Order: sequence, then C-alpha cells, then structure tokens
Amino acid sequence: MRLIGEISVVWLPVTDLDRALDFYRDRLGLSENRRESAWAELNAGGLRIGLNAREEETQGDGGAVIAFQPHGELNEAVTQLRNDGVEFVDGVSEHPWGRVAAFHDPDGNSLQLYEPHPGS
Repeated sequence: MRLIGEISVVWLPVTDLDRALDFYRDRLGLSENRRESAWAELNAGGLRIGLNAREEETQGDGGAVIAFQPHGELNEAVTQLRNDGVEFVDGVSEHPWGRVAAFHDPDGNSLQLYEPHPGS
C-alpha cells in the first residue's frame, strides 16, 4: 500500500518572517499565496514553500522540512508507519492550517505527514 501521495509543502524555519518574505517573494520573485502571523506560503512553480517564523531562542539547527500528504487519513498512515518502525516526535499535532505528524529519516532529516484542514 502506498502511504505517501505527494509533497504537500517544503517549509523553512525563519527567525524574521518579513526579512524572509523580502528575500523569497521580493528578490526571488515567488508569489505569496497566504500569510498569517507566524506563517507565509509561497508558490515556486507549483511547489508550496512555507516560511515558519520562530522565536530566535527556540530556533533549532535550521534546515528544510519536507511535509508529505498521505494517501487516505493521517492517523491511518501514522499507525502503519509506526508498525513499520518509524518513530514520531510527538504524535499528531493540531494547528490552524492542519494536522501534522513529525518524524525523521534514518539520517535525522526532519519530515512530516501533513493533512490540511478543508479549504487550506
């Protein structure tokens, strides 16, 4: 059974959302699809790039996060992956934009399963 449908979004943690938008939107020319207090979403030729504002003191090592949209329901995909030995960071978390289940690949790269709320 195929669990992953498509890449939903690649997001980057940023410490200054306005500065990041100036770079990605104004300098690189990506179009802004959406903006909230701590989140902005840009279009890069059909791939959604998310900018996730973080407090500087909570900033980790940085780096991109690939968020996959599962085939079917998020909880079913999480259960199947757990049964296959994948460890999830905190289970499923709820956000204004959708539900997320964070995990890592064998090299420690950050990955997520992402289920947007209807209309997101």
